[in-house]
This record gives sequence, structure tokens and C-alpha cells, in this order.
Amino acid sequence: MDSEEKYQMNSFQFGLFQKRCLVAVLIAACLAPQLAIAQVVQQAIGGIAVDAQGVLSTPTELDQEKLGQIRQQAHIHMLDDIERWTDLRAVSLKQIEAQLAESRRLEKPVPPEVLYLAGLQRVQYVLVYPQQGDVVLAGPAEGWRMDAMGNMVGLTSGRPVLLLDDLVVALRTRDVSQLEPISCSIDPTPEGIQRLRTLTSRQNRIGNIEHTLASMENALGKQVVSVTGVPPTSHFARTMVAADFRMKRLAMGMEPAPIDGMPSFLEILREGRGNPNMSPRWWLAPNYLPLAKDVAGQTWELRGQGVRCMTEQDYLDDSGRRKTSAKSGIAAQRWADTFTKRFNDLAEQDSSFGKLRNAMDLAIAAALIDQERMLDQTGLELPELIREYPIVRYHAPTQVSSQATFVQRRGDYLVSTSGGVQLLPWKVVEQSHHSAELNQIHKQLSTTSTEWYRE
Repeated sequence: MDSEEKYQMNSFQFGLFQKRCLVAVLIAACLAPQLAIAQVVQQAIGGIAVDAQGVLSTPTELDQEKLGQIRQQAHIHMLDDIERWTDLRAVSLKQIEAQLAESRRLEKPVPPEVLYLAGLQRVQYVLVYPQQGDVVLAGPAEGWRMDAMGNMVGLTSGRPVLLLDDLVVALRTRDVSQLEPISCSIDPTPEGIQRLRTLTSRQNRIGNIEHTLASMENALGKQVVSVTGVPPTSHFARTMVAADFRMKRLAMGMEPAPIDGMPSFLEILREGRGNPNMSPRWWLAPNYLPLAKDVAGQTWELRGQGVRCMTEQDYLDDSGRRKTSAKSGIAAQRWADTFTKRFNDLAEQDSSFGKLRNAMDLAIAAALIDQERMLDQTGLELPELIREYPIVRYHAPTQVSSQATFVQRRGDYLVSTSGGVQLLPWKVVEQSHHSAELNQIHKQLSTTSTEWYRE
């Protein structure tokens, strides 16, 4: 049984009414027409569009218009204590489990506060409370709004909030990540590479730029989108693909960066800096410091900005297959370093990148829960979170059209770079050190209350 089948085997036990309500609350938490919401879920949410055939693309003007209408109609209500900003808010896995079980019993939609995990924007701490039989996640939090991409982000910070769906996926795949990475990749086919090589070998000069680029895109054809470690129909998978896709568009200059001081890879090449290699491969990976923990091993802190961009050059054999990867070129490395350095600023302006960091946080927290046997320590059982609760399913992205760009000053061209996202949560949690500062955090968030969130 593959990871998709294993994961989804119990995910359709709620009735149709429950599923429809869940989709409506998850995407908009508003009174918008449910049909319009369902269309946006499947087509254009989070900065990308995926159709029923699995073709990945940028959202169309019509998609953006529909999303804008939903944003205008949205009436998001939340409790005052959830709406205000706080540096530290905690959510109880034990009580979230109880909330989900109660919603199932009453056949009611899950409250939006639970779907958005009380507005948490990072997993900063993972805490164990054996006497209370609980595991707690904590971090900065505030209320939320829908941004232009359709993502829920903080009212004042603009940083995306954590999603229950991503937590569920992280918990259900925490053992899978020991065997294979959680990853996505967008790559040309060997046949497409061969066709492109044949085309370019016959060209003595660029000629009409638009015609030449269109010919290159047609020769390379559709590229393959692959996902491992999590269900390809999950929001977690969509988050990885969206971040990878949008990163490549920034690198290729297909759209301007939302922040100053971040040139595209093509702009760097136009400046004449670096070698002329035009086969860069960029991917997004974890960027965490060693975890901190208290002496008792009951409080853990995730440290670091979370995401970095890495690069190398693709080396392809005569058949168009990747054999080995060489050291990255100077220009490609400079772009990757700039992306990493400016990641925090970028994530505040483009929520697709902040969402990727949130997903990585949750995957690492889940791996830590598994490695430290926190559920065994506390006697905590999570049947809803680990088996029963049905997540929203999206069209699985499987292919994307190639895009080509021309470097004006150099006379070179760039055709749809390769790369992806790769996360090995267990590698991150293997490194840790003690910190006495965490004892106070454990005391501060301890409670005997049955409330599912606290400060």
C-alpha cells in the first residue's frame, strides 16, 4: 500500500454535508457561495492553479476575479483573545482531538479557530505534559485574514497561519519520512531534453526572439511534477509545489520579486557576473539550527529561519537523463544565497513561502513527537488526528508547461529550471543541545484547563 492509499484509507467517513462545510470553512470561513469556494479550492488557491488533469499553471485573470469576490464577501469572525497578537500561544493536541471528535459526533463543521490552530504562525516549541496526558505546540499567533493568494495570514504580520490539515498530514506521515524524503520536484522529461537539444543544435542564431522561445517551450514539452512522502492530493503537497513553482518564476524573471534588492537570476546574468551555465537547479530545503531542549526532555525549541535555497548545475547525458550534478555556477549560487538571506522578508510578502516554512515546522514537530515517543510518554491517543479526520483533497499536480526566457545582453536563453523541495525531518531532529531557559516556558504553559488553546 503506497503512502496515498495508507493515508486516505479512512478519510471519507464523514457525510457529504460534513465535507462541504469543512471545505467552506477551511478556505474562506465566510458566507460566500459554496460552489464558488469549491471552484477556487480546486483551481486557484495559494498562488497556483491546478486543473482536473493535473496541469499546474499560474492563476488566470478569471481565477483571480473569483478569488477577489470571495475575499470581498468574507466575514471572518473570531474570539477577541484569538484575534490579538501574542508572542506565545499554545495549542493542546489532546483538546484538539476532543474538538474533532465532538464535531464528528454532532455532525457539525470543525470551528475555524481549530482549522487555523488558533492563529499560530510558527511551531516554536513542542512541550510534553505527562501528568496531563498532553502534547502541546506553541509559537507566535494572532487572528487572520485572507490575502490576495487566498491564503490565511496574520492580521498585522501578514505571515500565514498554521493549518490543521497540514498538522494531520505531518502526524500521519511521521514514520514515512524515515524511509523517504518529503519532497516535490518539477523536472523536464529525457525525451523533452533530447528534442530541445536537437532544436538548438540546428539554430545558428536566435532570430525572432518570441518565435524562438515558443519553439523551445514546445520542444521541451510538459514537465513532470512529482511528490513523495505525503499524499499528492493534500494541502501539504500543494504548499510544496506552490513554493517551488513560484521560486522558479522569480528566478527566471517571469514576475518581479515582491521585495527590493532581490534581482532575478537573469538580471544577475545581464550584469555579466558569473559563468554562462544555463542549466541551474534550485531547491528549497530546511534551514534550522540544532534543536534546544530542557534537561528533562519535555520542552523542545525549533530554532532558525526554517528555509534556505540550494543550487547545483544539472549534468545530463546524451539521452537527456540526469547523471550527476556539478558544483553550482557563480550566478546561480548568488541568486540562491540572496533568496536565503531575504527569506523572512520574502515570506511576509509572498505567503506561499511562509506556508512552506509552516509545513516544515509541522513535519519536524511530528518527527520529534515520534522520535521522543511523546504519545507513549503521555498515554495520549489521537484517533481523529492520526486516522479518522478527513482532510480536504485537491487536484494532484502532475505536469506543467515549459517556459523559456531570453537573456538580452548575453544572447543566452533559460528554459524552465529544474529543482523542487526536499525535507528530511528526522535529520533535523537528530541534532539538539540543552538549554536551561526552557524550564520557564514549560511552567508558563502548564495548565489543568480543558481549553484547547492558551497563553
